[in-house]
Amino acid sequence: MGAKTLKPVATSLYDEDFAVWASETARLLREKRFDEIDIEHVAEEIEDMGKRDKRELYSRLTVLIVHLLKWKWQPEKRSQSWQSTIFTQRSELDLLLADSPSLMRNVTAAAGDVYPMAVKKAVLQTGLPARTFSRECPFSSQQILDFSFLPE
Repeated sequence: MGAKTLKPVATSLYDEDFAVWASETARLLREKRFDEIDIEHVAEEIEDMGKRDKRELYSRLTVLIVHLLKWKWQPEKRSQSWQSTIFTQRSELDLLLADSPSLMRNVTAAAGDVYPMAVKKAVLQTGLPARTFSRECPFSSQQILDFSFLPE
């Protein structure tokens, strides 16, 4: 079977069963059968991996900042659950940044990007008016990632 007949099969496999496509592509790569690989989808998946890491960074920062805002502006409602969420998000961010250290330079910008959404979520979760919260993120990237930091 020549490369011309395998590529369309690999392409249709991508659309039909991603797990099988990924396994088959990995096998072809290991066997150095590059002419049989669905290059376009491989490139797309590699790009998506980077996007997934960035989305995870944004998602975890949002949850973390919401809880830091709640911690700061609702001290009477502080709980172990909030503290656990803060710890969990920091732990997951720590792992993500260890796997993709280049994302570290994006933390400050990402925190600024997600802050308006974090405020909206904090408003919904606390019942406090939006004007309660700062217009800009009141936490530095170092504070956000620091396991010992809790706003007082």
